[in-house]
Amino acid sequence: MRSVPGWARAYIAGAVLAALGCLAALPDDPVPWGAVGLLAVLYAGCEQITRCPFLGRRAPEGMGTFFPVLLAGAFLLPPPAAALVAVPGALISRVERRPRGPRRLWRAARLTVAVGAASRVHGALGGPEAVAGPDLPYALVPAVAAVLVFCTVLTLLDTGILALAERVPVRNLRSGGLFARQLAPVVAHGLGGLMMAVLWRGPHGPAAALLVLLPMYVSCWVFAQAHRERAAHRATVRALVQAVDIKDGYTRGHSERVGRASGMIARELGLGDGRVELVRFAGILHDVGKLGVPTRLLRKEGPLTPEERRVVELHPEYGHEMVRGIGFLGEARSAILHHHERLDGSGYPCGLVGDRIPQPARIVAVADAFDAMTSTRSYRRARPVAAALEELRRCAGTQFDPVMVRALVRALDRHGWHPPVTVDTADTADASAARGNVPPPSSPLRTEAGTEAGP
Repeated sequence: MRSVPGWARAYIAGAVLAALGCLAALPDDPVPWGAVGLLAVLYAGCEQITRCPFLGRRAPEGMGTFFPVLLAGAFLLPPPAAALVAVPGALISRVERRPRGPRRLWRAARLTVAVGAASRVHGALGGPEAVAGPDLPYALVPAVAAVLVFCTVLTLLDTGILALAERVPVRNLRSGGLFARQLAPVVAHGLGGLMMAVLWRGPHGPAAALLVLLPMYVSCWVFAQAHRERAAHRATVRALVQAVDIKDGYTRGHSERVGRASGMIARELGLGDGRVELVRFAGILHDVGKLGVPTRLLRKEGPLTPEERRVVELHPEYGHEMVRGIGFLGEARSAILHHHERLDGSGYPCGLVGDRIPQPARIVAVADAFDAMTSTRSYRRARPVAAALEELRRCAGTQFDPVMVRALVRALDRHGWHPPVTVDTADTADASAARGNVPPPSSPLRTEAGTEAGP
């Protein structure tokens, strides 16, 4: 939203009007302005506490939006009063990117509409009476319904603004991934909000309810720290990949695509999210050892001598040594070392056979060869995906693990694949062909799969 497009401005204006409509319909019963004011101050404080020196110069991402207070308001107050709780804190919240004014208005409007909708659903299902009871088992039903509505409204509003302001393709927003990512933290915050509401209505009043905030906020801080650590991991990986791309521009973009294909295979095999992420990192970093290979060999215009080729074939070992001290890579390190092994034992650097090759390495080997065959280079057109898969099937059992090949086929049937168009200079292509690193266009696919995925 650096320069907000016209349609996005209209969308934000519509959200602001919807928020004003939520605030306008005040109930006939007296509004508990004391509770509204206290909750609004608490929420605004939670928005501002990210500037506390205890959290460092810049707080972890995600610390500003603290939903338990907002959802407690939805469980305790009439809809217009509950919606009002979000407004002051959203309007004074920290905004890192420009334009700040429209971003603050958007944040206030989306939260106002979401809280108002959640409060209406909670009231329609008899939630306030259950909270005041307190009838805890029954109170969970309207509370969960309100949380789902809250998350759904946020997702719908965010989908619209991403499509209009950030130009995210609509097809990328239809899978429900945005809702799924928001649901778990919103549900956790909703339970915290319900605890606040029950204690608020209890004999000890608001003072007891405030005790819920500290552990909830600490837990949010811990999760935000974990998010920050994952972001640092990704930044480390990106830096290494960029270094490889600068040194060997011939394969620019190849590492990212191999990482993507490796992740698809791992997910199809039913591996857990943590292992899928590690396998994806392994695919991205499989050629990082090229940083240890002399640039003159990577760019040599002419065939490599046997001695030079042995030096190039050391890149898996170089890569393994480079990432040995990066603890978060875990199993990815073994994949970097062994992704050129072959099932029949003719690979390198260790000549491992069959299942002795680590599973991540067998995954990356298939992804590496698949991308090599389906990428367009200046010296030849990309092979069709179907032809590449047929070649992988033909080499399964000798060069590639048949289980991994079948997993890739299923993943591509499910998700598809869009091969890139990589334009290299004629000099680069001629040099690569002269070195023997790529076959002429008439070479069989078997040779291409084995050679292009090589050094």
